[in-house]
Amino acid sequence: MTYGNKLREQIAGPGTTPLIGVYDMYSASIAARHYDGMFVSGFGFAASYYGLPDIGFIAWPDMVAFVQRLRGAFPRHHLLVDIDDGYVDPEVACHVVEGLERIGASGVILEDQKRPRRCGHADGKQVLPLEEYLEKLDQVLKTRRDLVVVARTDATDEDDILRRAEKLAATDADVVLVDGVRSVEWIRRIREVVGSKPLLFNQIAGGKSPRLSLGELSDLGVDVAIYSTPCLFAAHEAMDSALTGLKAADGRLPEVDAERGVGVKAATRLLERNIARFRSADDHEAGRDDAAVRAAGVTV
Repeated sequence: MTYGNKLREQIAGPGTTPLIGVYDMYSASIAARHYDGMFVSGFGFAASYYGLPDIGFIAWPDMVAFVQRLRGAFPRHHLLVDIDDGYVDPEVACHVVEGLERIGASGVILEDQKRPRRCGHADGKQVLPLEEYLEKLDQVLKTRRDLVVVARTDATDEDDILRRAEKLAATDADVVLVDGVRSVEWIRRIREVVGSKPLLFNQIAGGKSPRLSLGELSDLGVDVAIYSTPCLFAAHEAMDSALTGLKAADGRLPEVDAERGVGVKAATRLLERNIARFRSADDHEAGRDDAAVRAAGVTV
């Protein structure tokens, strides 16, 4: 089964499928210990790779190269990739989709914003004319083989949100995302106009949308939840705290707890798991991860 169909099958199952936002190989290595699905967040990638906000700086070759490294280290995980507006042109969008599918991405999110674009939870977003976006989406859908395609609208006008959501649900896109949804009531309204089409909800700390559990989202009829920045924001807070402490201690490193602390041994063990996953990529039998790790000579 292909990566796209595996994710499609997961989405069709019961409950809400969580996909955790990762921004580099280290954050992905940690996320892989807890979840079997990752979201390659544009916000996180722009921040980590360029040190810039998510307002359109990402170059598609950089994103494709990152996804290729992810797939090599995590051969069994779902990888949903944020490709913004398809990097402006429909031809570029199709080229990127072909490349991502070739290297093993599970799916992509294509938005209807026009440049200059913004984070989905920021103010000042502008959207393309609907027909222009639908034409681009249609070209992407005709290009993909079985890659999951999420059609996303960033509309902010209430009537336009519902109009676009209904139109996107009528396409061959696999999933619909309305970004920046502000209330539970609006999730219900969007769910109603989308009909039977799977619905995706984007949660970002400090964003415009309500904080909801997977159980609550499932009750609302949400099929997929992407968590764009939990790793990025946790790293920000932890690094700031660690360096504040280091400065206060006149440069003396803290003692590492042998059981729960993170030092060179714990970090090395984490990264060695990626070697084991890569070496066991052809082993598709469930429950064989630990055996593969041992076979690779890695201490778990």
